[in-house]
Amino acid sequence: MSTINPSGKEIFSVTTNFCGRPLKLEVNRVGFRSTASVLVTYGDTVVLGTAMVSSRPVVLDYFPLSIDYEEKFYAAGKISGSRFIKREGRPSDEAILIGRLIDRPIRPLFPKGYRQEVQVVASVLSLDPNFRPDSIAMIASSAALMLAGVPFDGPVAGIRVGRVNGQFKAFLTPEEREASDLDLVVAGIKSGITMVEAGANEVSEELVTEALAWAFEAYQPAIALQNELVAKMSPVALPYELVLPNSEIQAAVDGWVEGKLGEDLQKPYPERNELVSTLRWDFHEQMRAAIGADKYDAVHDEYDEAFTMAIHKDVRRGIVENGLRPDGRKLDQIRPLSSEVGVLPRTHGSSIFTRGLTQALNIITLAPLSFSQIVDTMEVTEGEHRYMHHYNAPGFTVGEVRRLSGPGRREIGHGYLAERALMPVLPSREDFPYAIRSVTEIMSQNGSTSMAATCSSCLALMDAGVPIKAPVSGIAMGLMMDGDKPYVLSDIADAEDFAGDMDFKVTGTAKGITAIQMDMKLHGLPVSVLGEALAKSKSGRAFILDHMLTTLATARPKLSPYAPRIEKLMINPDKIGAVIGKGGETIKKITAETGAMIDISDDGLITIAAVDGQAIERALNWIKGLTEEPEVGTVYEGKVVSIKDFGAFVNIMPGIDGMVHISELADKRIEKVTDVLTEGQIVKVRLIAIDEKGRLSLSIKSV
Repeated sequence: MSTINPSGKEIFSVTTNFCGRPLKLEVNRVGFRSTASVLVTYGDTVVLGTAMVSSRPVVLDYFPLSIDYEEKFYAAGKISGSRFIKREGRPSDEAILIGRLIDRPIRPLFPKGYRQEVQVVASVLSLDPNFRPDSIAMIASSAALMLAGVPFDGPVAGIRVGRVNGQFKAFLTPEEREASDLDLVVAGIKSGITMVEAGANEVSEELVTEALAWAFEAYQPAIALQNELVAKMSPVALPYELVLPNSEIQAAVDGWVEGKLGEDLQKPYPERNELVSTLRWDFHEQMRAAIGADKYDAVHDEYDEAFTMAIHKDVRRGIVENGLRPDGRKLDQIRPLSSEVGVLPRTHGSSIFTRGLTQALNIITLAPLSFSQIVDTMEVTEGEHRYMHHYNAPGFTVGEVRRLSGPGRREIGHGYLAERALMPVLPSREDFPYAIRSVTEIMSQNGSTSMAATCSSCLALMDAGVPIKAPVSGIAMGLMMDGDKPYVLSDIADAEDFAGDMDFKVTGTAKGITAIQMDMKLHGLPVSVLGEALAKSKSGRAFILDHMLTTLATARPKLSPYAPRIEKLMINPDKIGAVIGKGGETIKKITAETGAMIDISDDGLITIAAVDGQAIERALNWIKGLTEEPEVGTVYEGKVVSIKDFGAFVNIMPGIDGMVHISELADKRIEKVTDVLTEGQIVKVRLIAIDEKGRLSLSIKSV
């Protein structure tokens, strides 16, 4: 289909069947002044992907690519639930995470040394509530880049996969996602997979491998459709120059370091890091002396990058040729482990987990359910988030002076991964009615801090007495490809991450996987290699888990004395009004007089929290008195509120009266009710019957 837009450009669209629905890519309909824009429609979801490319390179030592995902509340027919802010502001954590999800498979497909500033924005303009829009946003971003004339080795497509009735399925409904034991996002190019993100309910490595293979085949139509669009549009390649180390400089550096690397640097990381730092310092001093200070300072950064490249090549050489890693470990060897719990006296739970030079301190805080985070996004309206994991890693953890600021995309992503790892093993809100905040303070970084955050948060949860279903450990796997031969590394450190081809994080229990995050620098990997890495991660996770269980085998039987105690009570939802009272008068009075904190859910679940057990008991009895349903056979203490010739009415609960017939006043015959009762008298009565109209019959003589 094609027409002419107001700017004189022809509107093109291409369509294909994608997982049971039409997928349409349309260009030149909107975004006339962008470098490239693509409007993607799938069901009722419409996403605009735009790419802007700067006209000249930026003087930076990295590729300035930014990829953002924009939630628009109007897309879902919503106005923000915030009382004060109605327009979209700072992206939600969910939007930041989806932006990272799109970024991760795209970034490695640009050539090393590319320095043009590139900005990609995926804006959701219309939201189909029957499925999540993230994979459509990824396709929109990729298609825009394919038309922007940049050296992007795409196209990329992604798909979110679950399992319904034992069968893999994409674009699950919210109800299907809730029932699925797998939530897997797979992205890649035509020849292989470049990114994996997953949450799972203790599934096997074999099942994940099957899902990867299914997803790889399922996203291929979206790849083919983008290639069809490119063929129709014939985008013009933009000029660029790669900023790479001078080949002569690299050769000179390689010659200088020859003989100084290899076995001489295969030392444990504290010692190795010092040796590399000293060697780098000596290298610059000798180069400066040989070339001259002024001349050398002008090319210092190029020599430094060349030195780093030489170190990376040495790391790869040692692994491929000798099967030894930079710190002398074998490929499947885990760094030294240590852990402890209960390290902070006043917190509700705490732990320190150390693996090599990577160290994480985790703190657990428990609170009533009313402290749960309210989630108000384009997709979710006022959902509750009762388990929150926050991750912090200031500059000192990598030996740098760095200004303190709020969490960045990396911190949010690492916290989310550790949070997702523990979610499947948390007790239900009915069994454990607490909001839980887990905070990981990274103390030192040398590879895979997100997995240290996972292990430390698991130990801290158990230290806090949270009855998790099973303990969880995590490991980061690495990969070096030598031609077609993969070298899989267990528990990678920084040096291997920087020099390697893949970072593959896996968390799980002894039973199965709970979360996965995989990023790679290669342009796609076959499923077989990913399956091998998954299989090898299992023994590494088990080794780390065994260590953790020697520190603390199960959750503590009691909560910290400083944590609030919570009792729960289910009432008839129709009775909620009696507890709240007019204008909240009743619940305010209960709270003020007992000191307990009371939360009420719409389903009738009431939680009562206080550090003092007596305060809880007083509030609990008070609420029971307001909400208890009359039960035949139960003895009540009530007040006589009215006397008639045939009997008396007695109030046994707030708003609930029953009648004692004159024949039920005593074992002997009573002539007048007033002979034995007076109004206002307190008496004990038994409920002996409730008729079809709900009227209560009481008896004094049966007590």
